[in-house]
Amino acid sequence: MKILYASGLSPNDSSLYRLWALERLGHQVIPLNFFDYLPRNPLLDKIVFRLAAGPHVNRLNRDLLDIAQREKPDLLWADKLLWMKPSTLDGLRALGIATVSYMIDNPFGTRQDPGWRLYMKCIPRYDLHVVQRDKNIADYRARGARDVIKIQTAFEPTLHFPPSATWSDKDRDRDVSFIGTPYDDRAQTLVRLAQLNEFGVTISGGQRVWQRALSPADLAALYREGELHQEKYREAIWRSKINLSFITHSNQDEFVHKSFEIAGCGGFLLAERSQGHLDRFREDEEAVFFSNFDELARKIRRYLPDEAARTRIAAAGHARAHRDGYYNDRQVALILDRVHTLMES
Repeated sequence: MKILYASGLSPNDSSLYRLWALERLGHQVIPLNFFDYLPRNPLLDKIVFRLAAGPHVNRLNRDLLDIAQREKPDLLWADKLLWMKPSTLDGLRALGIATVSYMIDNPFGTRQDPGWRLYMKCIPRYDLHVVQRDKNIADYRARGARDVIKIQTAFEPTLHFPPSATWSDKDRDRDVSFIGTPYDDRAQTLVRLAQLNEFGVTISGGQRVWQRALSPADLAALYREGELHQEKYREAIWRSKINLSFITHSNQDEFVHKSFEIAGCGGFLLAERSQGHLDRFREDEEAVFFSNFDELARKIRRYLPDEAARTRIAAAGHARAHRDGYYNDRQVALILDRVHTLMES
């Protein structure tokens, strides 16, 4: 197919990795980079984000229709795009172009994030919504969605792959490692782990969010290497004896993207127990899980000194991730299968 792909596209965004998967699957992709439409003034950027209105939004929608009329794509794939107008989707429908919205975040969650105004209006206009929670299927249908499919997030195989077979604990300088954001009570949990004084705890991620989440003393003690992407992200997973992955409860998540990326990189995964994780990894064989702080500490004490067990479990988790298609090409193909069904009906 010829696909008009509208999203924020940078080397550090998973939306770009899904574009790569579409190309690997043999489709012609026409990119439109949402980031080109953001205001350069930080204050104005925040205002436009909250209101989803103004000349920047208008220009994006105008350009989308112009490209669609010129290129005549079969499909518009809007990946985490919040600025689409209902009139634009109506115009695409009039041109005979199918439309898909891929949304990782939860507009119906408890976090009350801003910026959803236009997106909520557009829910009935898309031909297909791609979500990652069972709950969202009912949420979207109640708002008039034509069709909804649940797809899990995935790792990018060109970036997330294991180290050489000779890699071992002699190459690992991170005992207990978390790479990400301080949603929910993650900061408090990581500080509590460090206060046990039994093992090293290392945090990486966006500096500003962690500066707000941690005291100056805790930031100095635990935070290092900044925000990690691509090769640095993969290598930090390789250098971690234990890679932590937390469920984002405020987003009502069933599983998290990070878990599949850790498995893709061949890392030892210690993830928060959830039905979504249990459905995708065999406990204590392909990943290790915890439900509360005491169990988390106990699992760290059990596995940190046992390199052989960590190596065995990490290898099995990596094999499961490949066998069951926890990578972009497979998950994107499942979405396109549904699109083809809709286009043929």
